[in-house]
Amino acid sequence: MKKIIPLVFVCGMTLQTGLAQTLPKWAGKARKAVFSVITYGKDNKILNTGNGFYIDENGTAVSDYSLFKGADHAVVVTADGKELPVTYILGANDMFDVVKFQTATDKKCTALTPAAQPGVNGQTVYLLPYSTQNKADGQKGTITQTDSIENNSFYYTLEMTTTDKTVSCPIMNEAGEVLGLIQKNMDETSESSYAIGINYAKSLSIGALSVNDPTLHAIGIRKGLPEDESQALVFLYMASSQLSSDEYLELLNEFIRKYPGNSEGYSRRANLYISMDDEAHRKLADEDLKKMLDTSENKAEGHYGIAKQIYNYVLSLNGEEPYGNWTLDRALAEVNEALGIDNQGLYSQLQGDIYFALQKYPEAFASYDAVNRSPLASATSFYSAAKAKELMGGGDGKKEAIALMDSVVARFNTPYGSDAAPYLYERARMKSEDGQYREAVKDYNAFYEAMMGQVTAEFYLIREQSEMQCRMYQQAINDINKAVEMDADNAGYWIEKGSVHLRVNQLEEAVKALQKATGLDTQNGSAYRMMGYAQIKLGNQKEGMANLEKALQLGDTVAADLIKKYKK
Repeated sequence: MKKIIPLVFVCGMTLQTGLAQTLPKWAGKARKAVFSVITYGKDNKILNTGNGFYIDENGTAVSDYSLFKGADHAVVVTADGKELPVTYILGANDMFDVVKFQTATDKKCTALTPAAQPGVNGQTVYLLPYSTQNKADGQKGTITQTDSIENNSFYYTLEMTTTDKTVSCPIMNEAGEVLGLIQKNMDETSESSYAIGINYAKSLSIGALSVNDPTLHAIGIRKGLPEDESQALVFLYMASSQLSSDEYLELLNEFIRKYPGNSEGYSRRANLYISMDDEAHRKLADEDLKKMLDTSENKAEGHYGIAKQIYNYVLSLNGEEPYGNWTLDRALAEVNEALGIDNQGLYSQLQGDIYFALQKYPEAFASYDAVNRSPLASATSFYSAAKAKELMGGGDGKKEAIALMDSVVARFNTPYGSDAAPYLYERARMKSEDGQYREAVKDYNAFYEAMMGQVTAEFYLIREQSEMQCRMYQQAINDINKAVEMDADNAGYWIEKGSVHLRVNQLEEAVKALQKATGLDTQNGSAYRMMGYAQIKLGNQKEGMANLEKALQLGDTVAADLIKKYKK
C-alpha cells in the first residue's frame, strides 16, 4: 500500500487529545465501515481529505459533498489500510452537504446498518471515528433537537463538540445502528453540533435528468446510472450529447453490465463504435448488433434497428468502401425481415429511404405510398413520395409530384410557420419547372410570409425569375433590386438585373447594372454582350460595338450575330 497514512489525520487522531471515550462493544467491528477519503484535482494533486462510511456490503458509501466538489477522482482508505478508487457518484445535495458514491470492492464490505427508528430528543449517541487501531475510541453525546426534513428523514442537533476532522463521521445509537453523519460546524468551540439523517443520505439518487444537475456536474467523477431502467435509458440519451466518447462508452458499458437483457444498450454502443471509424471498432459494432437482435423481445424491431444503423453508416461513407457486408442491400434485407414480421409504417418509411438511396425510385415510391396509407402518414412521408415520383419522370410525373406536395402542405395550418416553409419552397420550385409560374410565385410569397421575411438574396433571385416568366415585371424588378442590395459583390445578380431591365426596355438602368457586373467579373462574355446591345440601342454605337467585340473574344457566340446585324 502506498504511504498515504500520514495524510489521514482525521477524526480518530483528534479524538485522542482528551475528548476520546471508550465506545460500546459493537464499535470494534463497526469501525471497519468507516474510512478516510482523499479527493484529487485534474493535476493529480490532493484537493481535500475527509471521512465517509459504507452503508451496504456492495461498496455504497456516503460522505460530505464539499469534499468531492471540484474533484476529478478520489480514493478511500479503509480501516485495514486498503486504498480503493471511487468508481462513480450515486447522488449529491449541496444544501445539506452530502454525497453518495460507489467504491471498487474485491469482497463484501463491512457496512453500518441504518437505524430502524429515528433518533429522539435526549437519546445518547456515539460518534464513531475513522481508526486504523483495533480499539475504537470515540465521543459520546445527546440529541437535543430533531427536525423533520425531506425524503422522510431528520436533521439532528447534538450536545457534542466536533471539529472539521469529524465531518462525515457516523453518529450511532446504543444498538450500533447509524443515525446520521456529522456536518461541518461553523463554530468549533460550540458545545452543539449537527448531523444529517442517514435516510436522507441513502435516498440520494441519479435521475433521468441528473446529467444536467449543476451539483453533480461540479464533481468530475463519472456518475452512476439511475436505478430505474426506463430512467437509465433517458439518462443515456441525455448524456450522449454532453460526454466525451470515452466517458459515454464507460456509461454504456455500465448500462450493459447493469441491464444485460436490454437491447438498447447494445444498439447505442454499436452506434458509438461505428462513429469511431476504424475496422476494429466496426467489428465490435457488428458483434453488438448481433447481441442487440438476440436480446430484442421484438425481433422486428431488432431487424429494423440493424437496418437503420447500416443505412446511416452507408450514407456517411462519401464513396468509401463499406465494412464487410454493411451495404444498402444488407440494410434492405434487414428491413424486409422486419416488415415480414410486422408490417409497420415506420419500417416501410426506412425501406423507401433505402430504395431511394439505391436510386430505385418506383420501389421507393411504393414504400412511401404504403406509409401514406397508414396511420403514420405525415408531411415527411408525403414529401418523400413526391420526390420519388418526381425522379421517376414520365409524362405526368411532375404534376403527380405537385399533387403529393399539396398533401404535404395540407398537413399544416394557416398562417404557415417556419415548419411549413421548406415544403412551400419545394412546391414552388416544382410548379415553376412545370411552367405554372403564377402558382409558383404564390408559393414563394407564402414561403416569404412563413419565414417572416428572413430570406436570402438567392430567394429574391429565384422568385424574380418566376415573376419574369409570368410578366410580373415590377415585382421582378423589386426582387432583383433586393438581391443586389443584399449581395452587392455578386456579379451574377447584377447580370440578372441588367437582363431584367433589358427585357422591359429600361436601357440606361441595364447599362448601369451590367457595368457593375463587368467590374466584378471581367471575363463574363454575356455581360459585355448585353451591355453592348443596350448601348447600341441608346445610340452609343462605338462603345456598344467595342463591348460586343469583347464578348466575342470571351467566347460568347451570340455576340457574333449582333455584330453582323449592327456593324455599319
